[in-house]
Amino acid sequence: MGYRKLGRTSPQRKAMLRDLTTDLIINESIVTTETRAKEVRKTIEKMITLGKCGNLHARRQAAAFVRKKIASVQEDDGKIVVESALQKLFDDIAVRYKERNGGYTRILKTEPRHGDAAPRAIIEFV
Repeated sequence: MGYRKLGRTSPQRKAMLRDLTTDLIINESIVTTETRAKEVRKTIEKMITLGKCGNLHARRQAAAFVRKKIASVQEDDGKIVVESALQKLFDDIAVRYKERNGGYTRILKTEPRHGDAAPRAIIEFV
């Protein structure tokens, strides 16, 4: 099998990976368990590759996976500019890795989680 089940049903697992992927796009670094980080790496790499492609079809494919969350709110000349996670993916993150052919994230292992001692990791963009 090419993926980890993570102790969840298929719709729950897909929803969790969508949430973690969107949070990683917005925050550019998240702390989670090591196995979840390894699974999120697969999805975020695909999203960045779609962002590098940049055409309408790639944007629609990414929009079908990435949640519709607000990434940032800024004021520009009296106008409020709201940037979504999808816009941040295509306008900021994909441009940053235009010359890179993969390996957009790194996973750093940290101390175990208190309570159940699950191995934790930080996943962030390179």
